[in-house]
Amino acid sequence: MKFRRTLMSLLAAMMVWGSYPYSEAGAATVTTGTIQYGVNFRTAPSTSSSVVRMIGKGEEVVVLSQHNSAWYRVQDVFGTIGYISTDSKYLKINEPVQAPSEGGGTVGANASIVASVSFRTGPSTSASRIRYLSKGEQVTVTGQYNSYWYEVKDSKGQTGYVSTDTQYIRVTGQIGGGGPSQPSQPTPPTNGAGSQIEAVIAAGMNYLGTPYEYGSSRNDTSTFDCSDLIRQMFKDALGIVLPADSRGQGDYVRDKSSVTTDWRQLKRGDLMFFMDYKGTSASLYSGKKSFSDKISHAAIYLGDGKVLHTYSKDSGGVRTDSIAGKHWEYRFLYGGSAL
Repeated sequence: MKFRRTLMSLLAAMMVWGSYPYSEAGAATVTTGTIQYGVNFRTAPSTSSSVVRMIGKGEEVVVLSQHNSAWYRVQDVFGTIGYISTDSKYLKINEPVQAPSEGGGTVGANASIVASVSFRTGPSTSASRIRYLSKGEQVTVTGQYNSYWYEVKDSKGQTGYVSTDTQYIRVTGQIGGGGPSQPSQPTPPTNGAGSQIEAVIAAGMNYLGTPYEYGSSRNDTSTFDCSDLIRQMFKDALGIVLPADSRGQGDYVRDKSSVTTDWRQLKRGDLMFFMDYKGTSASLYSGKKSFSDKISHAAIYLGDGKVLHTYSKDSGGVRTDSIAGKHWEYRFLYGGSAL
């Protein structure tokens, strides 16, 4: 999936910070842009200025002003103000929308998102994710499906399901509506694994755009290689310290759980292990031996053929990718759960 921070996530977070970008001009509307391709977010309108970070494809920013024909002044979801290129290959300007009042939040909201959490189409970790709800976003809990899931409506009127875990959501008002309609054959988690998986993935999403460095320090989060990223995600979210390299992590997963050599059988949050790159043709990997070829890359599966990983400086650091029909699919050795 393509990671996407939406306008309402931006505005909700800004309400928490008490800093509205549109207050600079006193406007009643907000203009946002959606990043089309990873772009450098700079401290000043010049290619020689320092890079704050790379803003990834799908992320939204608030466009504060156009400095000149080459640079927009923007604010990202973390509240940082900086500059990005006006080139349309990097940024698509969205239609201006009405800003929320400074005194309020979402009308009728009775809950607040505490930490980034998946907003799903059904009450199951295997259900499709609509998007991530972001910290500070205001939502309306319309009912509780079971002890694991709330039915929730976001500020745009989209209805979906969110974990009831208090580390993700805090209910601030009365839940009404007489309960949601129940979909057929729900598959709620039988233990806390679903919440743990979401916590790990949310931890990884916090590092999107962090630069790649082969052999990066395991005591420094300013750069990552593939196994360092995964190790840090589990450490941040759960306090679990995985082996420091991808081969060690592969052995850890094989000892911990059953594994599969078919990536389509993976569950969200499973770790994936890949062999060396040989090219983009499937035939180049025809002699692949899943359990004897050397592991050279690791990633975490997000579902729907998407992975979160990092693999080169040129790729822009930590990012999400689709693997179907690409060399990632052909290089895949095996995968499974680290929990």
